[in-house]
Amino acid sequence: MAYRVTLKPSGHSYEAAADQTLLQAALDAGLTIPYGCRNGACGACKSKIIDGSVDNSNAPPHVLTAEDLAAGLTLTCCARPRSDVTVEVREVVDQDDIPLRTMPARVQELRRVADDVIVMRLRLPANERLLFIAGQYIEFLLADGKRRAFSLANAPHEDELLELHLRLIPGGTFTEHVFSKMKERDIVRFEGPFGSFHLHEDSDRPIVMLAGGTGFAPIKSLVEHAIHKKLTRPMTIYWGARDRSGLYLAELPHRWTAEHAHIRHVPVLSEPGASDAWTGRTGLVHQAVLEDIADMSPYQVYACGAPVMIEAALRDFVARGLPADQFFADVFSYAAKTEKQ
Repeated sequence: MAYRVTLKPSGHSYEAAADQTLLQAALDAGLTIPYGCRNGACGACKSKIIDGSVDNSNAPPHVLTAEDLAAGLTLTCCARPRSDVTVEVREVVDQDDIPLRTMPARVQELRRVADDVIVMRLRLPANERLLFIAGQYIEFLLADGKRRAFSLANAPHEDELLELHLRLIPGGTFTEHVFSKMKERDIVRFEGPFGSFHLHEDSDRPIVMLAGGTGFAPIKSLVEHAIHKKLTRPMTIYWGARDRSGLYLAELPHRWTAEHAHIRHVPVLSEPGASDAWTGRTGLVHQAVLEDIADMSPYQVYACGAPVMIEAALRDFVARGLPADQFFADVFSYAAKTEKQ
């Protein structure tokens, strides 16, 4: 049996089965409400039941106390509905709704997907989760006090592991350590989430996703978030690299297009070698967009890559009619990420 859950003050509502937690059902419905662990250990999801009843039996009594219960409070990560329910809780809609956290993590996987690209997956402590918005990034905290920033490549609803795409920067202290010395099960520390690059879901404009190299990481997060939320706005993903190896997860956007009729994918190589046997598009990736779209005025663009690519894309897309306020990129953050990592 399913019950209707209404969130106040937003007024958004969704269905939750009797065996689902209020939190999980909200996330499944594409709504984000505060949480920190998903198992009742942290209390970050403590909220007030305004109307209706829930089963709190799975909530740890030292976190959800008798006094809390008497006041009508619940833990949304533990509570299961027993009737239609109205909950007082502030939804997470932008980066200002999410507190910064400093956390340890264990390196779960280091998978080299190209000679100069590693996909890293991090596992958080057992009772921890990182709440973030698709498109944001974290900063590794190094022993010398320096920081290195990388975009989160997983979507927020898949938060058991954090995924990052790291390109080897010659002479870069951190990335050379990752590629030559770091091992699975090593412990790292980071702070986050940071950044204002995110999907503007209140628009019906068709989307152009523009990625250069490992700029694909936050684009991947945005696309998987959009798929999870069942957004069906037309979306074309342009991913550019120097050679074929630079499209290090090439099978993934092909799978998106095969499974979702509203998604297209255009890979572009700027300098394909003979061994690439490349028959696809060539040149600068943002020029491929201009070749395909004569009038960009109806579109919304999300771009991530080297600053020179971002600057050229903004200039040329606006000249082709794109409203400047419909171009979204985090140029300065990305520039910081690529400098001596």
